[in-house]
Amino acid sequence: MTLEQLQLQTYTVLGLTFLLATAAGVLFHRSHFCTMGAISDWVIMGDKTRAKQWGLAMAVAVLGFGLMAWRGWVSPLNTIYASSQLMWLSLLWGGVLFGVGMVLGSGCASKSLIRLGGGNLKSLVVLMAMGISALATLRGLTAVWRVNSIDQVTVGTGPGPFVGQWLAAGTGTALPLAWLIAACVFSGLLFLWVFKDRQPIARSIIVSGAGIGAIVVALWWVSGVMGFVPEHPETLESVFLATSSGRMESMSFTAPVAYWWDAFMYFSDGSKRLTLGMAVVAGLLLGAFCSALLQGTFRWEGFTQTSDLGMHLLGGSLMGMGGVMAMGCTVGQGLSGLSTLSLGSFIAVLGTALGAVLALQWQLHRAESSL
Repeated sequence: MTLEQLQLQTYTVLGLTFLLATAAGVLFHRSHFCTMGAISDWVIMGDKTRAKQWGLAMAVAVLGFGLMAWRGWVSPLNTIYASSQLMWLSLLWGGVLFGVGMVLGSGCASKSLIRLGGGNLKSLVVLMAMGISALATLRGLTAVWRVNSIDQVTVGTGPGPFVGQWLAAGTGTALPLAWLIAACVFSGLLFLWVFKDRQPIARSIIVSGAGIGAIVVALWWVSGVMGFVPEHPETLESVFLATSSGRMESMSFTAPVAYWWDAFMYFSDGSKRLTLGMAVVAGLLLGAFCSALLQGTFRWEGFTQTSDLGMHLLGGSLMGMGGVMAMGCTVGQGLSGLSTLSLGSFIAVLGTALGAVLALQWQLHRAESSL
């Protein structure tokens, strides 16, 4: 492969990623797909509709990734979730911070992008605060604290950091088959939970949930199959094109939003490059914008109270810090991470749900006290 061919393949990966993310933006916007909304609907009103939408997306993502891993097209071992040491405290605490932040900021990273695409300038403030906080936690002041303290609390992962590896070690099953069995069992349980009630689920919920899960799988394929080069023409080493981590990636938002702000401020140094995650952010924003225009729902919104501004600034800052510590947001860990059945993703998602529930309960208590 020549350098020209490599460059063309990189552009192809970025282009397909952008198109898939744009489609995701339309689905997110039209279906009101939102992790915080799913949790709040369930906790406050007892309505599991959006939780089932999210569960369906996860089921499709898990099953799709498991099938690709079984076929040998991709491997969980080539993702950022593969580590011999599990930073459980960082994952858990980061998830809690992110969960609290997304409630205070009126939505997670993906929801903020969707709302910004619809004209909500509150979300721009959230994304700015999140990006700055994430950059600081990646390689700034809070990064030093993170690396020297909470990241040091680890535990060995035994057979490996994925459920499939534990299944293979415990049963003697070949690893490719173990990937598939674990994915089928987990996704099967999710499908059962989603469809077990007699009350039919709206077609829009099924289409959006399954569609978003399928896009997560498609992005894994673009990054892990189309973007994989066995031998780079210069280094002669294998490489995954256009990824910031050097490994295959799928949909995620916290770090990519931070990279956009970093590129905006330091573009002239010549070292900045467009990555798969950044293409996902741009595509999601464009998809939401186009959907809002076509629906006739685009309108500018802003803050009317200083206290609301403060809450959104705090929420964005907590999401930036928490998202980096947890190695992903509600999509980066909740869909992309869980699709690999990573043990760390389960911990991060548990922390996020816990943080969101605590913040929602605090908001309810605060509202009742003001009456």
